[in-house]
Amino acid sequence: MYAVIRAGGKQYRVAPGDVIRVEKVGTGTDGQVEFNDVLAVSAEEGQVGRPGSDVKVVGEVVEQGRSAKILVFRYKRKKQYKKLRGHRQPFSAVRIIEIAVDGKSFKAPELPKKEPKAKKAAPVAEAEHAEHKEAKAPAKKKAVKKAAKKATKKK
Repeated sequence: MYAVIRAGGKQYRVAPGDVIRVEKVGTGTDGQVEFNDVLAVSAEEGQVGRPGSDVKVVGEVVEQGRSAKILVFRYKRKKQYKKLRGHRQPFSAVRIIEIAVDGKSFKAPELPKKEPKAKKAAPVAEAEHAEHKEAKAPAKKKAVKKAAKKATKKK
């Protein structure tokens, strides 16, 4: 099951559970967005058709931000004309929750809830720190000795 929607002047092929980046949209009720401009719908395998007025695609805003900066450089040779401007396009990441067609509703599977991160490990005792330092120290000395030998061999 998928649908082709138009958002922000672009067309997107979406299925329940997909996350798409669209031009910035205002969040509706509870962060949900409804896409009314549906261009095509595939209800069954191999069947694609134009939808009627009873098609609904609902998404949930996951993230809002600005994309990477692009530089716009204008230049005219021999005229000492240069302009440099940067631009960052705002976007909204939307997760498609539901596609409803002819009274049938296709919903995305629920995402597992994230568990809170575990607390940091207990601090290491000083005695263990000393052991680790001693174990690492000989490795550094060997590396220095090898570097010194390589420098002397080149002569």
